[in-house]
Amino acid sequence: MAIITTQNLSKIYNPDTIPVHALRDVSLEFEEGEFTTVRGPSGSGKTTLLNMIGGLDIPNEGFVEIDGTRITGMKDRELINFRLNNIGFVFQAYNLIPVFTAYENVSFIMLLQKREKSEMKERAEELLTAMGLSKKFDSRPKQLSGGEQQRVAVARALASRPKFILADEPTANLDTDSAMNLLDMMEKMNKEENVTFIFSTHDQRVIDRARRVITMVDGAIDKDERKSPPSKGESELSEQGDDSLS
Repeated sequence: MAIITTQNLSKIYNPDTIPVHALRDVSLEFEEGEFTTVRGPSGSGKTTLLNMIGGLDIPNEGFVEIDGTRITGMKDRELINFRLNNIGFVFQAYNLIPVFTAYENVSFIMLLQKREKSEMKERAEELLTAMGLSKKFDSRPKQLSGGEQQRVAVARALASRPKFILADEPTANLDTDSAMNLLDMMEKMNKEENVTFIFSTHDQRVIDRARRVITMVDGAIDKDERKSPPSKGESELSEQGDDSLS
């Protein structure tokens, strides 16, 4: 069963002056546990699509359903609460709170959810440790490298136990080593916790890791390709590689 459905999504910016067709009749379904990339050149509509799925933008036509709930047309407060409890976001610019430590940044969303302190502590420590940041709990963003900040951002997105993660160009500002380490962490979460990831990117490093690649051109779906799962031997080698990183 699909956890995300977009039906005939269309978005036009500046309709009364110089219309920009950001999305053109986009219909897609995403299932739980996907590790999917939406690719395309700048202006192809990939970020607009993620914003629609995340309820950060409103379509001119069509709708988005998440786990059977139609979010298109929700009132602002209702949508904010829905996002808080169902969707995790990872942005290119990290968007960490500068005066908070790594631990506090990850805990903040759980504070908004009114979780118990003991649960917040356990979850934040678990995620930061899984991200290789066990010695960085008390570090503020300016004391962290770009790769470390992005890993904190991923931990924060996972903290609320969302149905899925939307990641908009998460590796764009990272060097190769940092990008590959981040992708290793996200793949591990995808496999071990069945977390669904949907990326918007033109980074070939991310595209190579995806198991489904959706290509957009001029606001429309050009291709929707699913990669074959790895053979047993390839899977075992991959798992050995993961163990060597820990």
